[in-house]
Amino acid sequence: MPDPTGFLDAPASSTEQVLGLLDGRRLSPAQRRIGQFLIDHLAEVVFMSSVDLAERVGVSQPSVTRFAAALGFSGYPALRDALKGIVLGSVGESPEEVRRNEFQAAIAAEQANLAALQRLAAVPDRLIETGRLLADSTPLAVLGLRLSQPVAHYFAYSAQRVHPDVRLVGSAGTAADDALLQARQAGARWLVAFVLPRYAREALTAIQHARALGLKILLVTDNPLVPFAGSADVLLPAAVGSRLVFDSHAAPIVLASLLVQAIADAAPERTQARLEAYESLSETHAFYS
Repeated sequence: MPDPTGFLDAPASSTEQVLGLLDGRRLSPAQRRIGQFLIDHLAEVVFMSSVDLAERVGVSQPSVTRFAAALGFSGYPALRDALKGIVLGSVGESPEEVRRNEFQAAIAAEQANLAALQRLAAVPDRLIETGRLLADSTPLAVLGLRLSQPVAHYFAYSAQRVHPDVRLVGSAGTAADDALLQARQAGARWLVAFVLPRYAREALTAIQHARALGLKILLVTDNPLVPFAGSADVLLPAAVGSRLVFDSHAAPIVLASLLVQAIADAAPERTQARLEAYESLSETHAFYS
């Protein structure tokens, strides 16, 4: 994909190198705060002990040690040595340049995620067949917990416009078990499960329960090699952006839109009738200004 800004072709700055250490790691929000402090204060961090860094960030010293381990280092001293190498081998950056590079790097990572999704859609047969299967499941169950819930909600809200019975499961535990049982008893054949990092344990438990009920699972997650991939009948990957404090779900949202489109295309007459009915209702009650 061409880069008109020239950002992707520029030599890696110290900020970009630190972001490279963080990229793709499954870090907690607290660990990402440490990472953000490294980016903003790199020249200072290389002279700090783990205790000093923890105090400056506002976390515990063990949190710093776990952060270093999460990046693949044997401990904080090894991480600090790597950071020293970055500082010695790079030119200085102003705070404004650091912040700009951070934001640009996050956007560039999302561009890469969307490019991967574009390659998936380049051969549309899989999405088309998946849409047909979901369109035939009435009701259609949808699961999304914690940070995966907004993506699941977007999918369910949109799918309700073209599918006669979409049931969103947004609560964990026995509430999820009950909702899945009711959906299955009503004739559901498929569960669309959005399980994005950090993977909620309750979501994996709900998927196991759904399988026990006889539901087939469409799993939307960030990586086809996740440990729970075997739970899926169909797995569609959509990488998340991990450059910021919280994951960005640009690619999963686009994938959700593609799935709704595939459901709509699978039953065009039903889709048209439902969309026209909704438009009539929205005009009658002035849903939109």
